[in-house]
Amino acid sequence: MRLDKWLWAARFFKTRSLATDAINGGKVQANGSRVKAAREVKIDDRLDINNGEVRWEVSVKALSEKRGPAPEARLLYEESTASIAARETQQEMRKFQADPAADLHGRPTKRDRRQMGRLG
Repeated sequence: MRLDKWLWAARFFKTRSLATDAINGGKVQANGSRVKAAREVKIDDRLDINNGEVRWEVSVKALSEKRGPAPEARLLYEESTASIAARETQQEMRKFQADPAADLHGRPTKRDRRQMGRLG
C-alpha cells in the first residue's frame, strides 16, 4: 500500500494530495529516512509525521485501502509513549499562550483610523 494512501486512511491528513505534499516536503519519514509518496508501507514500519504544530511517532499496525471513521483509523497505528507525552505537553503550552487576535475587536473606528493615519 502507498504511503500517501495510508496516511490519508489513518486520518493524519484530510486529503491524499496534502499527504503527498507533506511527504515531498520532508515532513514524513519512514524508519528514519526521507521517503517518496509511492513507497510501500509495511506492518511494523516506524513513521515520523510532522503536521504543522503536531508531531507523531507511530508504528504501522494494519493497512487499509479505505478511509473509515476515526475509531477505526486509530487501529491502523500505535503511537509511542514519548510521542504521546510530547503532544500532551505541547497541548498544555498552547493553552497558556495568548490568542493572537485577542487584542482585535472588529473594524477600526473613525477615531482609530485617524490615529493610524497620523502614525503612518
